[in-house]
Amino acid sequence: MKFNSLLTAAPLVLLVSLSAPLAATTWEERFYNPAPLDDDIILPMPCDGAMVFRKIPVIQHALLDDQRITLGQDSSEWGYLEQSRAAYISGSFPTSEQERYYLLAKYELSELQYQALLNKDCPAPSMKLRLPAVSYSWMDAIHFADQYNLWLREHHLDLLPKDDDEYGFVRLPLEEEWEYAARGGATVDSAAFRESRYPMSTGLNDYEWYAGAQSSNNKLQLTGLLKPNPLGLHDMLGNANEMMLEPFRLNKLNRLHGQAGGMIVRGGSFQTPQSQIRTAERKELPYYHNTAYHQAPTTGMRFVVVSPALSSRDRVNQIAEEWQSLGSGTEQEGNAVVVQSLQEISTHVVDDALKNQLKELENQLRSSNEMQAEARNQAILASLNLGAFLCTKLKDDGLLTQNQARVHHLNCGSDMPEENATMCTQYAVRLQEQQQRLEGIKRYYASSLVESASLYGHDLINQQVPVMYQKLAMNKQISALTPYVKAYWGHQKNYFETQQINTDQWLESCIHVN
Repeated sequence: MKFNSLLTAAPLVLLVSLSAPLAATTWEERFYNPAPLDDDIILPMPCDGAMVFRKIPVIQHALLDDQRITLGQDSSEWGYLEQSRAAYISGSFPTSEQERYYLLAKYELSELQYQALLNKDCPAPSMKLRLPAVSYSWMDAIHFADQYNLWLREHHLDLLPKDDDEYGFVRLPLEEEWEYAARGGATVDSAAFRESRYPMSTGLNDYEWYAGAQSSNNKLQLTGLLKPNPLGLHDMLGNANEMMLEPFRLNKLNRLHGQAGGMIVRGGSFQTPQSQIRTAERKELPYYHNTAYHQAPTTGMRFVVVSPALSSRDRVNQIAEEWQSLGSGTEQEGNAVVVQSLQEISTHVVDDALKNQLKELENQLRSSNEMQAEARNQAILASLNLGAFLCTKLKDDGLLTQNQARVHHLNCGSDMPEENATMCTQYAVRLQEQQQRLEGIKRYYASSLVESASLYGHDLINQQVPVMYQKLAMNKQISALTPYVKAYWGHQKNYFETQQINTDQWLESCIHVN
């Protein structure tokens, strides 16, 4: 178990408080983490139990940075529930200057974990109790999170992740947090992120439980038996659907409707047909049923660990400073001047109504500027990605051209046999065609590089290069592009310095990328 030495050395008396059950035999790993990974984050529970979490990383280099994502899917059938819409995601805890993260439970909460925290006596670990904890209400989920937070704070506060001066806390996830993780987050490319299901290399049956004899046989299944999604999370789209923190809202085209209703459950269950297992699936359930809380045998829970946003006076000042700079940066020099002018005019206006109008206009302009800056940064990242891909294309076609030239030279010299003449004519034609193709790729590479340099300039591109490296590091599927991004950015810097286009030199550089 990856508790620190404090946990393993703690006397049993430390675990008895807040009406928590007395400690029993330490759980075997199969009862709380049947599919262990080296980078699992494990927090202790009463009864010598544990709950496993996974880091969900988000690229973010400032506190007010957040990542724009698209949730839902385009569907005429389910549009009022799931129509695609823009949302934003951010992390709670710092990993590096370019990354923050939140924690999401690796498995659905098990009945064993539920009883370990809330029962009077410790349950005996068993496979039956490893089933997801279902048939509990949303109020039960909130109560569980509350009691778990209090227990952790009394016994193992130092094991909670910390941001600034504040420790993290456990709660139900928001829809954005759940769906971002369910789709694979930053570990998948943008195309895979928008698919109806996360990448499944060996088919749905190996990853998720759904209705029917080929899968769940319409019965709840043990957690962690099937393969995880790209972030290492199990049973995200089946087995038990999972409660969200916020209330349900209908989807009104590209935004949520204004009426807030019952609770949201996400992910499908062991009763969901195979055709309906999808990341965008969401439904509303009531908080109450007649005279009691609503409970369902298909509904369970999975928790996140996050942090407060305003964690100290220094943090408040830092956020305030970042907020003041939003939409007024020098990258939009003309608009920045307008924003500054509006601020100066506003200070000399006596009429309150006019002052409010000027302030509203300033905020609208800043908001527009910020949206433009975010769109520009995404475009720069796309240009870096394209440049890296074109560098790989230069390498492949450059090596092919060299190989064809070598074959032609070896077989078609001045002393070639007469019977090779026809073959050599064909070699020459193919070599010429390949050389023309390579010249076209070289021109396209140079044009893309120059256009990007002209549109964005050195400083703005330079700001996004570390972000691109971070995106590649988080996505194993495309991490091999990293040296090609470095080569492309090196060529672009050379162009900024010399204003010279060196396609032959850039070709050789791409060919020798390892």
